[in-house]
Amino acid sequence: MNQRQINAFRLVMRHGSITAAARALNVSQPAVSRLIADLEYAIGFPLLRRQGGRAEPTAEAFEFITEVERMFYGLERLEVVAHEIRDLRRATLHIATLPMVGFEIVPATLMRFVDAHAGVKVTHDIFESARILDLLASRQIDLGIAQTEADHPDLELLSAYRTDCVCVMRPDHPLADQACIVPRDLHDQPFVALASHTVVAGYVRQCLAEARVAPRIFAETQPSYSACSLAALGVGIAIVDPITPHVFGDRLRAIPFRPLLPFCFQVLKPAGPPLSRAAAQFLAHLRTIIAELPDFGRSVHKISE
Repeated sequence: MNQRQINAFRLVMRHGSITAAARALNVSQPAVSRLIADLEYAIGFPLLRRQGGRAEPTAEAFEFITEVERMFYGLERLEVVAHEIRDLRRATLHIATLPMVGFEIVPATLMRFVDAHAGVKVTHDIFESARILDLLASRQIDLGIAQTEADHPDLELLSAYRTDCVCVMRPDHPLADQACIVPRDLHDQPFVALASHTVVAGYVRQCLAEARVAPRIFAETQPSYSACSLAALGVGIAIVDPITPHVFGDRLRAIPFRPLLPFCFQVLKPAGPPLSRAAAQFLAHLRTIIAELPDFGRSVHKISE
């Protein structure tokens, strides 16, 4: 018993005659008769009763066709599923990112991605870097955007971007009209510091220590959004990434800081298997979005595919 024999039988039952089945298969009538005879021999009972030039299905044929149609339904369903997977209409994507890219970069990327692939189910969580790296290493997410200065054997770097920190303050702050802020401007100023365990906090501490500048730290917080919120309320100046202040509009003034302090972020995946097709498409859109918004990051890593 083979698929050609089964298909010939199915078409005879569907079209009502060997002649019609032969036309559907684009073969001769004797070829279909031979396929049915071979099938009958293989299964051990007749499927058609041939009399007076006609072939009538037996009772066993009606019972057998039920299972045949069930089989073909399964094959057709598999074909539909395969097309859905191919066209990214049946996929899931799990990502986790830092808050600073969750306000504009990731939403803009998701909008394009979902417009192009409406059937994909996406989950997007926002965590601090340490949590994102853990999720990647344990393969609980497909992609992560985080900050890390170390190589991780369980992770693969896909893209890396650098921005430069800015000082943020209320628009009516005495320093708000300066073209740039330097360390001496911060001496004895009310200051909102990022949490001491963050990468940027280390850069800021070193920079201010080398300049022998001591701001008055009124609060230490994380993430940058929290520092910006406090700065917008007038609690103090903060040094943060240049992306988050966009969310606050005219409630904050963002001024370049010198010397340049890097705020870098990386796009990472679990080491080993390649990205899913859905994750690869999302990454392509993400790279395009960032390239269109140069203030949001300059690529500092050769793109891998």
